[in-house]
Amino acid sequence: MNIQTINMLEYNKIKEILSTYAINQITRDRFIELLPSNQPSIIETWLLETTEAVNILEKSSSVPIANLNGLEQILKIPPKGLNLSPDQLTLLLGLLENVSKMQRFMKDKAIVAPNIVSYVYSMFDLTDLKDEIYRCIRNGKVDDHASKSLSKIRKKIAVAEERIKSKLESMLKSAAYRDMMQDQMISMRDGRYVIPVKSKFKRNIDGQILDSSSSGATVYIEPNDVRKLQTEINILKAEEEIEISQVLSILTGMVAGYEREISITMEAMSHYDFIFTKAKYSRSMNGKTVKINAENRTDIKNGRHPLLGDNGIPLTFSLGKTYQALVITGPNTGGKTVAIKTVGLLTLMVQSGLHVPVDEGSEFAVFRQVFVDIGDGQSIEQSLSTFSSHMTNIISILKQAGPQDLVILDELGAGTDPAEGMGLAVSILEKLYSQGAMILATTHFSEIKEFADSTAGFENGSMEFDLDTLHPLYRLTIGKAGSSQAFSIAMKLGMEDDLIQRARMITYHKNKSYQHVDNKETIILSTNEMDNLSMLREKAKSKIKKPHMKPEQVKVHQDELFKIGDRVFVTSLKTAGIIQEAENKQGEYGVFVNDQLHFVHKKRLKLHIEGKMLYPDNYDMDIVFETKENRKKNKWMTKRHVEGLSIERDME
Repeated sequence: MNIQTINMLEYNKIKEILSTYAINQITRDRFIELLPSNQPSIIETWLLETTEAVNILEKSSSVPIANLNGLEQILKIPPKGLNLSPDQLTLLLGLLENVSKMQRFMKDKAIVAPNIVSYVYSMFDLTDLKDEIYRCIRNGKVDDHASKSLSKIRKKIAVAEERIKSKLESMLKSAAYRDMMQDQMISMRDGRYVIPVKSKFKRNIDGQILDSSSSGATVYIEPNDVRKLQTEINILKAEEEIEISQVLSILTGMVAGYEREISITMEAMSHYDFIFTKAKYSRSMNGKTVKINAENRTDIKNGRHPLLGDNGIPLTFSLGKTYQALVITGPNTGGKTVAIKTVGLLTLMVQSGLHVPVDEGSEFAVFRQVFVDIGDGQSIEQSLSTFSSHMTNIISILKQAGPQDLVILDELGAGTDPAEGMGLAVSILEKLYSQGAMILATTHFSEIKEFADSTAGFENGSMEFDLDTLHPLYRLTIGKAGSSQAFSIAMKLGMEDDLIQRARMITYHKNKSYQHVDNKETIILSTNEMDNLSMLREKAKSKIKKPHMKPEQVKVHQDELFKIGDRVFVTSLKTAGIIQEAENKQGEYGVFVNDQLHFVHKKRLKLHIEGKMLYPDNYDMDIVFETKENRKKNKWMTKRHVEGLSIERDME
């Protein structure tokens, strides 16, 4: 997945939360590097592991995962010819002891987690190494019984130390020295035993001054009678260090001999930490496993944004079953952006083998890439406006997006002239559709809603809004276009009806009557507007080339006669139109294209859809071709003669 998608969908925040559940740093580092896969088999394995780990945690929350922190560095020491320290060997012993615990723990878990239980068999118990470390290392030190020589040396040291203490205690208790002592206590300086003597009596004691107090009132003297014994102890301690080094060298050699087995065991233990971290996160957010497919089909049931927790409104979403693109509309702060972010982030999580907060029965497509353009992309460093930044990103998406990709676009076409923005938005949607990409977009443009409503492969969706409370409901409804609700909100707040009607005329150049009925808005379409809806749909359909249209859907009938109302493709104009006038002597038909009548030779026409498929029997085609005023005048002219009445029809 590209870095922009990762950042815009806040995927890294999910990984940060996951890391807090990990025991070992090596596992946390693995989550930092985690990226979604686009291989269904790998994703299914990851999801299965997470599910089985959740099943285990539901029965036992205490999993014996070893502390691996520092073990990677330990394995690097033996090849350098250095000995491992007692603390390092103790840490390694903890790993080996946890292997035995994990094997016992997993013994009865095969029914609920057969796959992850099998990983325990790749771990090495290394009983001989474990027993030897346990025998030789106690409480972070080499034990006396690690070797016979070490045991003898330490006994000699103990005997010599007792003799020294005995002599010094005799001096402290002697009447001859009692008044010279600052304290009746033996202490040590630089590893040698000394007695505290008042400074004024320092010349009365036969010995060496090794230290003095900060005030100078006390000096610490090593009597000559114990110096020989102290020298003997120092020699014994040197021998002790040599023997300790030999013991550690033997243990280090054993560790080096098992380096491969220890590495494999660490990897298996780290993988357990990784799997159970995902399971802990799943339980924290009540996550569920989902089905996946390679058919670009997504069906989310009551999905919640994982970063919003219980504050998120459940989202029910579908894409890829009967339509390839969903265009979501609705008011600002209505939840459009959260909805598309939820779809994108949940998709990345599923493709990372994570459970997601959805209801049972949810299904996700596996996409090669997820492309995203969301939010304010203004770049001060590159001197790019918000619109320029969005266009730069979208151009890059257009170059890469294909049939196995999901493209998520927020506020498509915004940030520039509305008319031009709408045109760009439609052309971008057409291009992405023709490239086979799955599309999820939000917009405020009403023209795009009409385009989506009348174009095969597209569907409208809207975020619900409560006009009574003037608050968004954050619920997505598919199959219905929404609106910005600006006029509705203004009316609810008390703006006069005539101002709202005028505002709508300025905006849409059409009349619409607004009335208050039980504090709710009732919209009455003008007759002319209703008559033109079918034409709007036809015009929108003609704007897009259907990339997946089967050959039999477009039939060529160069030699047959067309009928009024037939929808035809005009090859010379590269667009579609409706037959308005029958064939003339020159073999030309009158074709209504883009609100204009064109006379086109029948050889340049291809039948697309027969009129009987578009209109019911005996349908008045004047509704399609004539204006409302002309139809009224035609009606007047069919009535009786009225003296002095003059009727003039508008001519195109």
